[in-house]
Amino acid sequence: MEHLQLDWNNLGFNYMKTDVRYISHWRNGKWHESYLTEDNHLHISEGSTALHYGQQCFEGMKAYRCKDGSINLFRPDQNAARMQHSCARLLMPMVSTAQFIDACKQVVKANERFLPPYGTGSSLYLRPFVIGVGDNIGLCSAPEFIFCVFCIPVGGLFKGRLKPSNFFISDYDRAAPNGTGAAKVGGNYAASLLPGSEARAFGFADCIYLDPMTHGKIEEVGSANFFAISNYNTFVTPRSPSILPGITRASLIELAQSRLGLNAVEEDVYIENLGNYKEAGACGTAAVITPIGGIYYKDRLHVFHSENEAGPLTQLLFNELTGIQNGDIEAPAGWIEKV
Repeated sequence: MEHLQLDWNNLGFNYMKTDVRYISHWRNGKWHESYLTEDNHLHISEGSTALHYGQQCFEGMKAYRCKDGSINLFRPDQNAARMQHSCARLLMPMVSTAQFIDACKQVVKANERFLPPYGTGSSLYLRPFVIGVGDNIGLCSAPEFIFCVFCIPVGGLFKGRLKPSNFFISDYDRAAPNGTGAAKVGGNYAASLLPGSEARAFGFADCIYLDPMTHGKIEEVGSANFFAISNYNTFVTPRSPSILPGITRASLIELAQSRLGLNAVEEDVYIENLGNYKEAGACGTAAVITPIGGIYYKDRLHVFHSENEAGPLTQLLFNELTGIQNGDIEAPAGWIEKV
């Protein structure tokens, strides 16, 4: 097998063809034909509902090399549960938690040479997804489906000290009330491309979306969840039925309470009340935490802790969570699945 010559310390977030990926087909009411393949191209009908009507969902998660050489999957049962919710929302067959975790483990084991070494800040990113396929043209659920998991080695956005970014309030809506905002479906992300591009054209890292009903409350940051630390040391995340239930977000809520001794609440975060918070950040699988230096709103930049360094509690949360993921800090019960 070809020896890898990768700069593990300086990986980005870019597609790379790895050795194999997992595929399972759903036909006649059940999942079957699970296998690993070297072919990184999917062969599907031109009438597939995933292509025409957006009947597809996906997940993002990581595998980590520990100091003792073992491999950690971080809360894969939560990714499985979220994918099941997304599938149900789009009228697709659900993948069981057992099959989901088994597929991820198979992919990690078969591509272990792509798993970055411990201490590099890099990891192996897993992309499970379900798509509707088969000969079809009418607006209805697909006759067949594919469940696939592939992986790529990715770098850590931050190594050690976090670097804040500034964000821009968007006039666009990310999701509609009672829509698909709480499901991890591709359409949500396609709709975010234009607002994100406009924000970056103005010199910002990305945009922040307000709630579609009143345009007065913060919902999400680009493709990540929002959180803030109040002036009274309360960890706050927005409350809304159209917010994607992030695994990183849920983990930070628990760690803020159990490890840092903070109060943690889900409540409305009004854009007019930014002065109530001394730190803020975006959280998700890719970067774990991106500190928010400032938010541009109504022709002024509201700065939180600093534009140059993360707030102390944000940094502590980042250290705690990444320490757990990499096996350096004891994890809460059930958070780590060994490969």
